[in-house]
Amino acid sequence: MNRLPAERVQVDISIDKQIRPILDQQASDAAAWTILLPRERIPFLTLAYGKEDDRKGQRINYDPLTMEALPPSYSDGASNFFYPFHHNLTLRHNNIGAWIVGVASMGMLCLLISGVIIHRRIFSEFFTFRAKAKFGRSNLDLHNLTGVLPLPFYILITLSGLMIAFMIYFPDAYQGLYNDRQPQSSSQAARVPTAERQFLTESLGRKRLPKANIPAEIGSLDAMVKDAEKHWGNNSVYLVRVNYPYDAKGNVVLRRTNDETITKNIDNYRYDAPSAAFLERYQSSVTVNVWNFISGLHYIQFKHWTLRWLYFLGGIAGCICIATGLFFFVEKRWNKHQKQKIAGSRLVDALAVTSVTGILVATAMMMLLNRLIPETFESKAQLEQYGFWGIWLLMAFHAFSRQFSRQERISAGWHQQLFLMAALSFLCVLLNWITTGDHLIKTFIWSPDMAVAGVDLVMIIMALIALKAGLMLRNKHDSRPLNKLSEA
Repeated sequence: MNRLPAERVQVDISIDKQIRPILDQQASDAAAWTILLPRERIPFLTLAYGKEDDRKGQRINYDPLTMEALPPSYSDGASNFFYPFHHNLTLRHNNIGAWIVGVASMGMLCLLISGVIIHRRIFSEFFTFRAKAKFGRSNLDLHNLTGVLPLPFYILITLSGLMIAFMIYFPDAYQGLYNDRQPQSSSQAARVPTAERQFLTESLGRKRLPKANIPAEIGSLDAMVKDAEKHWGNNSVYLVRVNYPYDAKGNVVLRRTNDETITKNIDNYRYDAPSAAFLERYQSSVTVNVWNFISGLHYIQFKHWTLRWLYFLGGIAGCICIATGLFFFVEKRWNKHQKQKIAGSRLVDALAVTSVTGILVATAMMMLLNRLIPETFESKAQLEQYGFWGIWLLMAFHAFSRQFSRQERISAGWHQQLFLMAALSFLCVLLNWITTGDHLIKTFIWSPDMAVAGVDLVMIIMALIALKAGLMLRNKHDSRPLNKLSEA
């Protein structure tokens, strides 16, 4: 992955003198130019362009100090794999994955609300955790604690995630309104945008202006940025999009950064490209701003490291809550299912191992492949993904084989996969040191890089937790049959 020191963000870049020559040379006939200026989260310059019939286009990253193109990254990394996996499971056809996630989110929201109702002792459970009690009691205490303490966070993340994808789940909300505006005759319909395009234009400011097909020069982009920053503040513009470069009807859209605010602000200024004259300002409505605020709470792309870490800890607590809840589910129903000779508890336990420890092992393996496969190997991204899916499938097979092979409530699959996760996590840190030269002493003291140090540190902590949990579960697994755990 392309990674540059954060000081690149402080570099003053002249779009007219440094960026325009590159675009003139490489993309003078493009339908649009998109310039993403360096910022804290992405400290390099990005130029994107393409012709009207080119859906993919070109996207190249540059070092803002030298203006040299950075080598292409053939890795999907975290953002290009886990981000879509998070909201659509990478099943994009007809939004199947998004619908699966949406149904699961609705189920989770119902569980959260009903959980508040059934927890009669919610405040006492808030302060109760008997870590030295027997397994069944301490497991339930940990489940209650991690379920109650971050409860507002769970509701916020679940509800906001559903609201962000409203155009998938409630398409009639805008189609019903904007379809009424569609013309009746086919000749008129050919010139009128679709209901979705009209909605995006009016509510989100994504307007498409017509092209003149008459050659014209481009005015000063630096002057346009300077004019917009008179209103937004210095260094507030992060995106410059030139629609129809060198066309008489060309226009330039400027967007401001959201680093300083929770709200994902979508306001923009639009200028006439040939004359650099101001055309219009799009300002979102109060309703859209509320939606943008909720979206910002979900995406957490603002500068607030304390809150970001609280989000991270809330996510970890959610994982613990799910894992301990699955333990409790299996323990509670084991005897009944055994007497009835049904495999419900066994199936749930195997699925729990797969979805909790299995996905962690697969993630660690993907990170290892990222370090082992050469950066210049063009199929690197595909191999990383195949490694993730393959290891996850293997962990599923392991979980089911361990659970259905012996008469025990909690299978050996739990502690075995936890040990494997701990080993892979330590190996990730070691391989990162070997392949990049980055280690905690360097990234903390010699050449501080908190992003790299944070990942290494979290990997080590997670490995130690996995090792501790694995030892506890192995001791429980080996010491006595777990059909006596309900008496503990």
